[in-house]
Amino acid sequence: MNLKLTLLRAALAVTAAATCALASHSAQAQTTGPAAKPPAYYLSEFELTDPEGIRPYSAAVESTFTPFGGKYAVRGGKAVSLEGEPNKRVIMIVFPSLEQAQAWYDSPRYREIMPIRHRSAQSRVFIMEGFAN
Repeated sequence: MNLKLTLLRAALAVTAAATCALASHSAQAQTTGPAAKPPAYYLSEFELTDPEGIRPYSAAVESTFTPFGGKYAVRGGKAVSLEGEPNKRVIMIVFPSLEQAQAWYDSPRYREIMPIRHRSAQSRVFIMEGFAN
């Protein structure tokens, strides 16, 4: 693996971890008790290849994840490179639990629009469990 790609991934991981920690603190402030599940994060490293083609996905995606308790934590925005070059775009959605994040991703409404994203962008997508304080 080349050094530039390694540094890029390291910088993205540090950025994601810091954002997760801040979002986790906010999410945890809204839940109480020992039974509270840790939040989960949908992360997408996103490079747009068809700006016009992605419009229907962009218009519909938020309405697919809000019923599962999802909220944007990061949706593009300005990236300041500290080490390596930043990815084109990072999307982070926080969910109350890993189960709710997975249920959204597997939901018929999201699966219906997912092919639009696949046609219009290259992305690396994963769900990551946070931690409960």
